[in-house]
Amino acid sequence: MIRYAFMALLMGLPMACTTIERSALPDPVLLDPAWERATTVQNARVDHGAWDGFLAQYLSSDTAGVNRLDYARVSAADHAALREYLASLQAVKPETLTRDQQLAFWINLYNAKTVDLVLEAYPVASILDIKDGLLPTGPWNREVVVVDGMRLSLNDIEHRIIRPVFREARIHYALNCAATSCPNLSSRAWRAEGLDAAFADAERAYVNDPRGVRIADDGTIILSKIYAWFREDFGESEADILARLATVANPDLRSKLAGRSQVARYEYDWSLNDAAQSR
Repeated sequence: MIRYAFMALLMGLPMACTTIERSALPDPVLLDPAWERATTVQNARVDHGAWDGFLAQYLSSDTAGVNRLDYARVSAADHAALREYLASLQAVKPETLTRDQQLAFWINLYNAKTVDLVLEAYPVASILDIKDGLLPTGPWNREVVVVDGMRLSLNDIEHRIIRPVFREARIHYALNCAATSCPNLSSRAWRAEGLDAAFADAERAYVNDPRGVRIADDGTIILSKIYAWFREDFGESEADILARLATVANPDLRSKLAGRSQVARYEYDWSLNDAAQSR
């Protein structure tokens, strides 16, 4: 996910450089050692029912399998209820949760807050159009939540808490940036129970979708820019990444990836995952 103002400008250039985009991303460095604290006994409970209900009402899949949110149809009352859910999450002390509960907590907080930020700015054609000051920069560097007394941005949650603490590459299939090429926003809240299976399902779905992996007519391989931006999370080289993707690819795609070591190009569609765009 692109995080800085000039990245919004690069999106409009025909030869936008993926290497420059990658260099603009925050390093996965822990924000504070406090975020590593967790309990080993599941005593606390976080209620994600409100997020489940919101998604059930406003999220649907289009004919291409892209989960789209009907931002235009969200009522003022339901937007207020979403904000109440976000407030309830911000009242949670993460150290009282188990490691799996924490990861589900951070994913849901990130995704629900992203939807809230888009709703605040809607109508927009892309999350990149959201302005901080005079420039369209996207909302990722803005401090938008307060957890355990600390003000956090979406960048903080993803790159300075989740990535360094959990070291789970499949997190990139769970966090949703409200873009068409992003892995689907889950149709239900993430939870500690069944977390590994949910990651496996999300990974398999994206790898076997043209948004994730596509074989061009000439046989060359086109990948989502996610695999370039976060290369270190998926492998040390393109060959490593392709080998990893082959392990969850369906038989036809797996055969086309077998023995391959190079990617022709990386692509990403930043248009909003808006249900109105599919009607």
